[in-house]
Amino acid sequence: MPDLSPEEFQRAGHQLVDWIAGYLAKPERYPLLSRNHPGELIDALPAHGPAQPESMEQVLADFERVLLPALTHWNHPGFLAYFATSASAPGILAELLIAALNNNGILWKTSPAVTELEIVVLNWLREWMGLPLQFGMIFDTASISSLHAIAAARELAAPAIRQTGRSEKPLTLYCSEHAHSSIDKAVIALGLGQQNLRKITADDEFRMDPETLEAAIVDDLAEGTKPFCIVATAGTTSTTSIDPIPAIARIAQRYKLWLHVDSAYAGSAAIVPEFGFILEGAEHADSLVVNPHKWLFTPMDCSVLYTRRPEILHRAFSLVPDYLQTADDPRRVNFMEYGIPLGRRFRALKLWFIFRAFGRERLAAIIRDQVLMAQELAVEIGADPRFEVVAPVPLSVVCFRLRGSDESNLELMGLINAEGDFYLSHTVLNGRTVLRIAIGNLGTTRDTLQRLWTRLRELSASLIA
Repeated sequence: MPDLSPEEFQRAGHQLVDWIAGYLAKPERYPLLSRNHPGELIDALPAHGPAQPESMEQVLADFERVLLPALTHWNHPGFLAYFATSASAPGILAELLIAALNNNGILWKTSPAVTELEIVVLNWLREWMGLPLQFGMIFDTASISSLHAIAAARELAAPAIRQTGRSEKPLTLYCSEHAHSSIDKAVIALGLGQQNLRKITADDEFRMDPETLEAAIVDDLAEGTKPFCIVATAGTTSTTSIDPIPAIARIAQRYKLWLHVDSAYAGSAAIVPEFGFILEGAEHADSLVVNPHKWLFTPMDCSVLYTRRPEILHRAFSLVPDYLQTADDPRRVNFMEYGIPLGRRFRALKLWFIFRAFGRERLAAIIRDQVLMAQELAVEIGADPRFEVVAPVPLSVVCFRLRGSDESNLELMGLINAEGDFYLSHTVLNGRTVLRIAIGNLGTTRDTLQRLWTRLRELSASLIA
């Protein structure tokens, strides 16, 4: 038999599910950050692949012995770096089915459920976030979603570029100085040139300044370039600040520019009724990205791109060779015609499992409480004269620093991370090193945060003595 027998699969499967259940019950039994040295895993594994089959028992044993110590545990409740995330149990179960079914949603006919479930669950999510009816599709990450949005903006502004690779005038794109680096990479990948990316300064709360934005557009028009796209951010990477989307949308409309909203992190929180302010004005955007794998407890990877201009996305990417031709039908959608990927995983199944197992109200309650935990912690940090909170806390990230040098802050972060119970990351704001606590893990509790805060104060004593 070329594969595992059903009995062997069942035995290994039970063993693996039992291991996962134990892991999810107490991931903190493992050091959060790997203590491996660079190259240690490479040296521990054979240089050449096995010529003969090995048992699943041995494979799973080596997973625990060799691979597990080389992992950083993102499902650990003390993981508070970057944008903390969780892979929930329903999503993990869905991933098991996705792998077993092994569907490839190239065309509608290659698996109708892959396409139609995606349409249904993205409509659910769109409705929960308070967005008007829009076309949606799933990519892997926000970097790819935003690249597609900017490609559509380029297609609208310079339709000949698809054939010629050139535009009559340089195309200029605008974003906040705090926009994610994926926007820079999209500009590079699309051949627009970094010199045509305008980073607009932010206000004291790290939000893009609309007056500076409009002045930059006017200047570029006078210089003979062609402004074509604005990227506004709802939940910046460093501080979770929310750009003034209504004002930016008015500017985009005035100058006929494509408006893309990057809400990869914060958009999910708009399912909480009182957090509707996050996407205020986004109904006027031409495209928007939100990542369920950031704050809807979906296993990596799952990024959603919405657009109210699907015909432009289609115009930018549709290319159907003879071997992929299918009969036309008004209800048949072939997502391959709206983006670069031809092969498409059944990612919608993860959302379907999670949305049904949690329901909107429970998801909203978890997000609401995580925001409250962050705001409570910010009050405690701000009350300690040795520390300062350096940015507003509209959502679940606290930006703070020890009153002292950048070096002392980096040392404090290094000390807390080295202990293995917590993991923090940093950023730079107004030229100063700032530490970040990002709450988004299902297992993170107030007790987790209190233990972190206690330890931060203890460690800081030796740095400011």
